[in-house]
Amino acid sequence: MHPYIAVPAVALLVLRAYRSESLTPVGIVTATITAVIHALHPWSVFFALLVVFFIGGTGVTKVKHDVKARLTHSSTGASGGEGPRSYIQVLANSGMGSLLVFLHYRQLLARGQAGDASQACWPYGGDLLVVGIVSNYAAVAADTFSSELGILSKSKPRLITSWNLREVPPGTNGGVSLAGTLAGYLGAFTIAVTSTLLLPFCWSGSNSTGAKLFRDTRSGLQGGREWGVQEILLWMAAVTMWGGLGSLLDSFLGGWLQASVVDARTGKVIEGSGGTMVPVQSPHSKKDDGNASRKIESGLGILDNNGVNIGMAITMSIGGIVAASYIWDVPLRSIF
Repeated sequence: MHPYIAVPAVALLVLRAYRSESLTPVGIVTATITAVIHALHPWSVFFALLVVFFIGGTGVTKVKHDVKARLTHSSTGASGGEGPRSYIQVLANSGMGSLLVFLHYRQLLARGQAGDASQACWPYGGDLLVVGIVSNYAAVAADTFSSELGILSKSKPRLITSWNLREVPPGTNGGVSLAGTLAGYLGAFTIAVTSTLLLPFCWSGSNSTGAKLFRDTRSGLQGGREWGVQEILLWMAAVTMWGGLGSLLDSFLGGWLQASVVDARTGKVIEGSGGTMVPVQSPHSKKDDGNASRKIESGLGILDNNGVNIGMAITMSIGGIVAASYIWDVPLRSIF
């Protein structure tokens, strides 16, 4: 991005995070560094993906926040609902994307295409890192939309890791519902649309260096290097579907590896502050009083919510790269 666009854009994004109190102070610093990395890339699309994810994520978090706060408890003793996100939560969602953006920027530098973004385009079957970046944001956006809107579903969620898909309390890790699944695909769709509008596709009318280098009037589906209407529509569908699968993967990992702790008296899920693990023993109860106030509803308790999100984001980003490598017959070594 050009500096006269990047500087005010980053400043506005940070200011919005500060005013909306959606991030902790350290979270704001981490988000600022993340935004700068994205803004340094000559293509504006990656910064736009970060902005769309942030605005969309904070937006759905606030939807009926008072209702969601009554559906769960907080491990700190306060009402449930998502509070300001910590720096670990910022990294869990955008850390992998930032790394891939930096690696792609290095690729452009090596090719001499990092100076003027208008002189470079993305050919069909081109840079695999681009697929990884978009895959990351499609998956984390889907997961955020699914968890924040799915908890409002009128039907009880069902545990994706149970053999009979048994009903579980709202907010249970691994709990899925039709409404939550559809919300996840909506989140992925916002990323698919943003990437489609802003990615510098090599198309038949392009005069960029990339288009001249890969000049082939055939479209990608015909064995060429150009993007046509069919290829772009397939791209949107693939990004949306892949992001939705990321949300389901997160549910599976959460239901399997993350312990869901429930208040034994109210039956409500207890959420860990900042995505951390919830202790089964309440700090307000005695160890040997014989009346445990908390119990584990599901999960092994190996990872906390942040660990699950990081694992999902890395898996879907690398998985997207591997899938594109196979479909496009592009060697994985091309990303280095």
